[in-house]
Amino acid sequence: MAAPSLRAAAGALRRACGAWSPRPGRRLLCSPRMAGNAQAPAPVGAAREQDRKARSGWQGGARVWEDAEQQAKKLRSGPDGELQRKLPKRKIVLLMAYSGKGYHGMQRNVGSSQFKTIEDDLVSALVRSGCIPENHGEDMRKMSFQRCARTDKGVSAAGQVVSLKVWLIDDILEKINSHLPPHIRILGLKRVTGGFNSKNKCDARTYFYMLPTFAFAHKDHDVQDESYRLSAETLLRVNRLLACYKGTHNFHNFTSQKGPREASARRYVLDMFCEEPFVRDGMEFAVIKVKGQSFMTHQIRKMVGLVVAIVKGYAPESVLERSWGEAKVDVPKAPGLGLVLERVHFEKYNQRFGNDGLHEPLDWSREEAGVTAFKEQHIYPTIISTERHERSMAQWLSTLPVHDFNATANAAACPDAKVPGPPGDSD
Repeated sequence: MAAPSLRAAAGALRRACGAWSPRPGRRLLCSPRMAGNAQAPAPVGAAREQDRKARSGWQGGARVWEDAEQQAKKLRSGPDGELQRKLPKRKIVLLMAYSGKGYHGMQRNVGSSQFKTIEDDLVSALVRSGCIPENHGEDMRKMSFQRCARTDKGVSAAGQVVSLKVWLIDDILEKINSHLPPHIRILGLKRVTGGFNSKNKCDARTYFYMLPTFAFAHKDHDVQDESYRLSAETLLRVNRLLACYKGTHNFHNFTSQKGPREASARRYVLDMFCEEPFVRDGMEFAVIKVKGQSFMTHQIRKMVGLVVAIVKGYAPESVLERSWGEAKVDVPKAPGLGLVLERVHFEKYNQRFGNDGLHEPLDWSREEAGVTAFKEQHIYPTIISTERHERSMAQWLSTLPVHDFNATANAAACPDAKVPGPPGDSD
């Protein structure tokens, strides 16, 4: 198909110009003999353009080769050898819920199969369902993957959000979930802006910590087993201590990653409180909720651990005030079992894009029933059964006497909490 086109174009050029070179790199030069031709000579620029069209398969104004190439790019060979139209990739967010027992946290460690993570199972399901190509699973940056919050070993989530680029295949949620274990579910999907990053666009995160109430039983004058019931007076004291965390403080003693003078150790806590206790399978539990801009590794578990140590009588209340100073304070870390990422918040994103007519607000109100059902089916029973059989909280409580809570000078007990404005620090 190309040869006749080239010959016809070459003949036309020979008649228009006295010298023509078949080599693509040679320039076309018009000869003085053209003056006697009946047809008006073409300008040098036009001749160059005609030569370019001739060499590219131009015939009768139709770019035959170019159109064929465009069609070829739109088609790709599928695994069964059939040609399939390539789907465009789109930026989305997925609402995830999972039970973290048996996993070494959320974040994937590429190249390491020794410690299994939630993202290992998620990426495998994305590849097997046909949402992403296999090489994207090997390098997650290729799909612009970002998690809203990292969760530690054994920590669960009822409202985790990840952002990534995928092929929007039919029945995408059903296909992804079909390749996931029952204790990991994708509950929702939304389209977002192309530059959306679930970690950077998140305004705040809400966690809850579920623990048996005997964790608050005083070491000297309360029973220390599951027969313990939390009194209204003790609950008031717990909430008074938890309220001390509200506002901006230096939490360097609540993680192993920060020094006392690092600006990123200052974190803003919007609220923290303990709800009314409830009984499950003969054991009383309580849920502590905390909402903050962002949290460091182990920060929430240490916040809970220190309050437990105070209420049980192992530490003075003054240790809270001292823990925000520059001196090193021994802060115990509560078990990871009871910690759950409940919700992530995108208020600023929703204000800007939630009502623009193109994107949905990231509030997940329609998925609330699914979130509640997952917690009742997978998260609460796991925490309760594990505590009953493995006694993780009871074993951790037995280690509190070895902590030294008087390593620094005593200071005044925590005053009534005042909530300053946010420091603008977020990770």
